[in-house]
Amino acid sequence: MTQPSNFEVVQPLVSVVITNYNHGKYLPKAIDSVLSQTYTNYEAIVVDDGSTDNSRSVVENYPTIKYIYQENQGLSAARNKGIEVAAGEHLVFLDADDWLYDNALSINAGYLSDEDTVAFVSGAHQKINITNGTSVTVSFKLEQKPYQQLLQGNYIGMHATVMYQKWVLQEFKFDTGLKSCEDYDMYLRIAKKYPVIHHQQIIAAYVHHGDNMSFNHPFMLNSALKVLSRFTDDDVNANGDYKLKGIQNWKNYYTLETALILEKLPFKKLLEQKASLEMLYEHNKSLLYRLLIKKGWQAMKTKLKSAVSSRSYHINLPPVYHVNLGDLNRTIPFSTQFGYERGGPVDRFYIEKFLAANSNSVRGRVLEIGDNEYTLTFGQANIVQSDILHIDDSNPRATFVGDLSNAPILPDNSFDCIILTQTLHLIYNYQDAIKTCYRVLKPGGSLLLTVPGISHIAQDQWGKYWYWSFTDASLKRLLKENFAGETVINTHGNVLAATAFLYGMGRYELNEATLNSHDPHYQVIITAACKKTKV
Repeated sequence: MTQPSNFEVVQPLVSVVITNYNHGKYLPKAIDSVLSQTYTNYEAIVVDDGSTDNSRSVVENYPTIKYIYQENQGLSAARNKGIEVAAGEHLVFLDADDWLYDNALSINAGYLSDEDTVAFVSGAHQKINITNGTSVTVSFKLEQKPYQQLLQGNYIGMHATVMYQKWVLQEFKFDTGLKSCEDYDMYLRIAKKYPVIHHQQIIAAYVHHGDNMSFNHPFMLNSALKVLSRFTDDDVNANGDYKLKGIQNWKNYYTLETALILEKLPFKKLLEQKASLEMLYEHNKSLLYRLLIKKGWQAMKTKLKSAVSSRSYHINLPPVYHVNLGDLNRTIPFSTQFGYERGGPVDRFYIEKFLAANSNSVRGRVLEIGDNEYTLTFGQANIVQSDILHIDDSNPRATFVGDLSNAPILPDNSFDCIILTQTLHLIYNYQDAIKTCYRVLKPGGSLLLTVPGISHIAQDQWGKYWYWSFTDASLKRLLKENFAGETVINTHGNVLAATAFLYGMGRYELNEATLNSHDPHYQVIITAACKKTKV
């Protein structure tokens, strides 16, 4: 579908309804994203669903924005109020903690301009994590008719990418009996009766900030299944049972997302997540059992075993020429991306274990290279200020931009802690980088450093900067030149861990006892905790 040639001449009025409940701190970004649209014929309406924060005063700073307040009735009721007061021929619903990109209205209005019978158009979006600054583009290409595709899952994903015709919203309203997935329910009801269209242009940003309803996976799964239970695919069943596929797809999606969150918790904390564990037990028992084995059962079993003696070690060796290589009998690794798609890199186990053991040092003003994920994870309430040094301006959250080996922008004696994980091997003048760390640390400040030992070379853009690998001996000599005070250097890994890492196995494909087995002859990771001598 291309935009019509007369698009610039005829601009139907578009109503953008911003629904808000106690998201005053995010609201300015949402409003500004509407006001910056390249499409000029629009109205912006904020429907405040009983907020008790500063939302009203925020909107008062925008005199062109229409403000509607109602007692708290839920998201569906707020959107229905927006339909009631909107004057536009087209409607867009924007949550107060998300935002539109500048050409969002122009793109979607262009698709609808000559399509009077099309009920709505939807596009792609980006998921943005404001905690760690990461973003992922979500773009879906339809392989079946929209209704058939929706029965199998919500390919739209984000409501703000949808532009509705006003006429269809005179017939359909959001179901106030649904506390979530009300948009999914609306898509299905409309797409079953009217034609809808979809494109892959990026329209909006869906913001993850930790308070999102969509992170309550048991609640979201129950809501999605409740919505699907209302629909049948009898009229399209010739090509497969789409509804049954959808039920299974929703179960797979939310159980996997839940397991990825739970596996980050300590075993005791994991057992406290009753609703999530019950969801896994009901809908994906095999995933639940694998999770529990990873997090505790296997470790408990291994504690009961005695250490293997050197004599039994030799007894268990296979005869020469009779080694069974099994799945390792291949010259191509399982993953060329360090095992990210198999549960995460093996070396992350050692890095995060090291940072957890030194979390007391992650305090005050902390500098991290690239992003501040580890700062926030291991520092938490002890952080006064979090700074990021990035090599270029590709990370908008970076507070300093430059090369650590030559960084006059970093002030002397300013940081209580520097987190420098898996970065030193990408710096050609790594000695100068260590000198910079010493210079900018406060007296008594800590450098938490990890470097690769046994590793394959990255195959992405960092591969051309992969200059070095280290040993504990080389790191000890390097740090001695600058950090004359307390320095603790440790190696991590063994022959199996190193082999698994080289093959690209995921960290949870080896049990914790295996990863914790230490053999200094196979150094997957070398860690160093250093303190700058107090003056």
